[in-house]
Amino acid sequence: MKRKKFSKRAQSGDSDEKVKKEENVSQFMGMMSQNVIKGNMMNVFDRQAKKLQREAAALREDYRVFNYLKDEVGYRLSDRVYDINRKFKTGLDLGCGFGHVSKHLTKDAIDDLVMCDSSALVLEKASTPEDTTIGCRKMVVDEEALPFEPESFDIVMSSLSLHWVNQLPSTFSQIIKSLRPDGVFIAALFGGETLFELRGALQLGETEREGGFAAHISPFATIRDIGGLLNAAGFTMLTIDTDEIRVGYPTMFELMDDLKGMGENNASWIRKLHMHRDTMFAASAIYKELYGNEDGSVPATFQIIYLIGWKSDPSQPKPLERGTGNISIKDIYRLDEVVKNATENMVKKTAKEAPQFENDGDKR
Repeated sequence: MKRKKFSKRAQSGDSDEKVKKEENVSQFMGMMSQNVIKGNMMNVFDRQAKKLQREAAALREDYRVFNYLKDEVGYRLSDRVYDINRKFKTGLDLGCGFGHVSKHLTKDAIDDLVMCDSSALVLEKASTPEDTTIGCRKMVVDEEALPFEPESFDIVMSSLSLHWVNQLPSTFSQIIKSLRPDGVFIAALFGGETLFELRGALQLGETEREGGFAAHISPFATIRDIGGLLNAAGFTMLTIDTDEIRVGYPTMFELMDDLKGMGENNASWIRKLHMHRDTMFAASAIYKELYGNEDGSVPATFQIIYLIGWKSDPSQPKPLERGTGNISIKDIYRLDEVVKNATENMVKKTAKEAPQFENDGDKR
């Protein structure tokens, strides 16, 4: 049946086909212009498509097989929660997924936990903390519109969810409002270097076979962007660091299948919905040629940005005023010597200012 349609279309002439293509392109670009920018707000991702992708992944019988990356990042993020020497009364796991962070929490870290996700199906299958003494409830919540009252939580956590949010500044502002004074926000999200191998291979393969390329990997934030957005939202005492996780796959096709199983396939408005078979095979060959390992496998790099930001409170330490420092930056090359001298001077000053007590034996 498809072959008959193709032959009939071919007989209609190249001019008709060209007109149809131009009409489709104009309609597509018009739709994109409406979706990408609404007023002055960026709308890069199709949130409904992302929700459907994640639900499709959750419907797979083997969905837990694809949790290896998110489980690892969730474990590392929970470890950062324990690094804070404090027990939190109430906490929020925003974009909890299948419970990648929550399942590692115990009563030593938190008393009550709210787990949120935009997909009810994913939330239903999310693992709750193994420590059953923690009070835990689940809510269907979109990360772009938080329904919580101001100052509701002592800690907000989010693991590999916020990179699909269109309005990160707005989400960060809502998060800081939901935190109590001296509350903390801890999150992990994919950074700009994530899947650079796959991005490059697809671009080269599509250019070779089709004379141009489209966006196949979603855009990710950079460290500088995250720091600026957190500062603008009002967070203080920021800590931002990155980590790289490299995973080996037999070929590019296994990588793409795993991304689909994670629910991490492309959801940008300008994504290309179909790729030609020749383009895919060309990209796979380029991937292996440029980035392949000695054993024949191909690596995929995931850059993870970890961030910690605090809501301001008078009890927090304040930076010293400008000009009060007694060590010059020009002495950085002899830092050990400077620190040693400063320590000796402090000890002498302390001994000199300490109260002197007379010995009773000397009196007699």
